[in-house]
Amino acid sequence: MKLSDFRNLDRNNIGGWPQGVKLTFCTILFGLVVLAGWYFLINDQQDQLGQKQNEETRLRKEFSEKQAKVVNLDALKDQLDQMRDMLRQLLRQLPSKTEMPELLVDISQTALSSGIATELFKPGAEVIKEGFYAEKPIQLKMLGTYHQFGHFISGVAALPRVVILTMHDVSLKPTDAKSVSGGLLQLEGTVKTYRYVEDDEESSGKAPAKPRAAKPAQAPATREGGQ
Repeated sequence: MKLSDFRNLDRNNIGGWPQGVKLTFCTILFGLVVLAGWYFLINDQQDQLGQKQNEETRLRKEFSEKQAKVVNLDALKDQLDQMRDMLRQLLRQLPSKTEMPELLVDISQTALSSGIATELFKPGAEVIKEGFYAEKPIQLKMLGTYHQFGHFISGVAALPRVVILTMHDVSLKPTDAKSVSGGLLQLEGTVKTYRYVEDDEESSGKAPAKPRAAKPAQAPATREGGQ
């Protein structure tokens, strides 16, 4: 096959082309068909294949992570049970439902013995939180010196049961702005104390009945210095 064979081709008489030219033309045509098929069909399929391979890799990784969790599931359950037991033991150091009325009296009496004049001591309704502990708000209004409030906090901490008092919107300010040092301070606001929820309360799913407001402990007017 010579180069001159391609120069004098009759397009209207393809059958008369030299044999070598026919083979070359068929080879080029076959290559164009294969290239067009790859571009329009195989290329899209390769993109889909790449996406499926990436998805397979992701699913394999996800399967391995879940399989590892399943293998350690019993151990994790045991750890969770141990943590729940530890939490219950810690919570049982808090006052129980039956101990709360006595605890409120103890807190009020501690303030009285510290020389603090209690103008308002009003427990509110209990609210069960997370199903295993309950909080009780107490509205307070007290008068005393800095040292008397310090004795009050120390006395509450020394009670037989663990007593947690958290402050909410509580203000502590002098009754006389001109005599801040050593003068009377007024504590006013809401504190919250906590108790653990017993098993029978958890199973019933009912909140405790609203308690009656405790009568404020009365004390004689407190002078400066607690005298």
